[in-house]
Amino acid sequence: MKLRMIRNINKEKKISGHHMTSQRRLLLEVLRQSEGHLDAKEIYRRAGEKDSSISLATVYRSLKLFKDNGLIDEIRLGDCCCYYEIRQSKNHQHLICECCGKIVEFENEHFNKLLEDVKEKYSFKISKAHLFLEGVCPECKGKNSREGSEYGMQDNKRGKFREFRG
Repeated sequence: MKLRMIRNINKEKKISGHHMTSQRRLLLEVLRQSEGHLDAKEIYRRAGEKDSSISLATVYRSLKLFKDNGLIDEIRLGDCCCYYEIRQSKNHQHLICECCGKIVEFENEHFNKLLEDVKEKYSFKISKAHLFLEGVCPECKGKNSREGSEYGMQDNKRGKFREFRG
């Protein structure tokens, strides 16, 4: 549903009074094509491959505009940085590998039930709920156990993720 809204917004001339420039359209396209979580610098790098005139400041301003208008989600995973993704209609959570930075989305019916229970019990309108779990992905666990280290975390402490892959 949101994806359709983003396709339609690409045809619009303005978003909340701001012009829908070719650079903003490009940034939305980069996010749409990523099928994952990107930080601002990676969005800038990918957009820069298609439009070398785009600046990092434009990326940050546009991300704020998109977030404020409900087109994207900004997700702070750990102590590291913010990642961005096209807003999805489904509620999902994240697994984060402490070694390689891989981010895996998953859905959990118990988490969704917890939200409903909290809303009902406390008459609380929940505007945002996010769950992320840190650990070691199967690839890193297998790789590092072959190398004889304890998951290789001595080189990449919590919150210092490498570039998202996947």
